[in-house]
Amino acid sequence: MATMLALIDPGDEVVIFQPFYENYGPDAKLTGATPKWVSLRSPDWSFDPDELRAAFSAKTKAVILNTPNNPTGKVFTRAELETIAALCQEFNAVAISDEIYEYINFTSRPHISIASLPGMAERTVTISGLSKTFSATGWRLGYCVAPEAITAGIRKAHDFLTVGAPHPLQVAGATALALPQTYFDGLRDHYQHRRDLFVPYLERAGFAVRPPDGAYYVMADFTALSTLDDVSFVRHMIETVGVAGVPGSSFHDPKADGRHLVRFMFAKKDETLHAAGTRLQGLRR
Repeated sequence: MATMLALIDPGDEVVIFQPFYENYGPDAKLTGATPKWVSLRSPDWSFDPDELRAAFSAKTKAVILNTPNNPTGKVFTRAELETIAALCQEFNAVAISDEIYEYINFTSRPHISIASLPGMAERTVTISGLSKTFSATGWRLGYCVAPEAITAGIRKAHDFLTVGAPHPLQVAGATALALPQTYFDGLRDHYQHRRDLFVPYLERAGFAVRPPDGAYYVMADFTALSTLDDVSFVRHMIETVGVAGVPGSSFHDPKADGRHLVRFMFAKKDETLHAAGTRLQGLRR
């Protein structure tokens, strides 16, 4: 939010890929901006370059990018990032790159920050934090990297929003960031194991699903299981088999675009995933 307040003025436009993390749209609207939505389309959650270009205009101030992506698990390719970067430079827009899941990448491709592409370091705010990498979601401790001219405004906005993060948490965070590469490799393997454990249960239960390339979420299409809308289907799951998910409409605008989807999270113990997967088989009855 501090980055948005520092960069965005009322009347500006912000390009946002959807499905999107729930805060992006409201944050843009709180600054007085208009979100311009660009769809990531299943099964591989790719975007149409022509649709992306059409979303940019003289009013575009920023594009919000999240890779690996919540809720789809998409990892943007270098070619996709280059397409986004070219438009940012053409329209003089800033890339706000949420890379909180950068170490949870199951592909053979290394994580690529859009700031590393030619011409992008001076127009990118790279945002990350400790929540996902170090399983400290309750700490709400994050950081950003950007040119000094941009961070000056971010620091001012952040100061008036939160004053500052608790000092002991900052010390712990600095220690965590200095952990050896073996920790980060183990983190990736930890979640890949859980993905590979849980996704087959979804497939056997009748969901249409593509194993995510990163993060620890999976978006599943329940069309073959029910004609209910997403909110009603999630309630149905809770009431009939005791498993919860997040309605797909939570990540879409208009919400109708996600009415056939549900998001599951697999950052759980093996026994919990086995139990949930077994219960989900009851949806086929």
